[in-house]
Amino acid sequence: MAEQWRENPGDDFLMECWADDPALRIVIKKLVAKCPQWGLVAADGVLVKWEY
Repeated sequence: MAEQWRENPGDDFLMECWADDPALRIVIKKLVAKCPQWGLVAADGVLVKWEY
């Protein structure tokens, strides 16, 4: 749903899901790639807040 509306479900929520469920990492990685305005980057197995 977040992908469809491009609404950020929350950085903390995404980071928690990233840490808790390896299967969700694939989904989250694609989601943050489609929504760069959220300021999150998934690289080398890590999800980080990107400040520019």
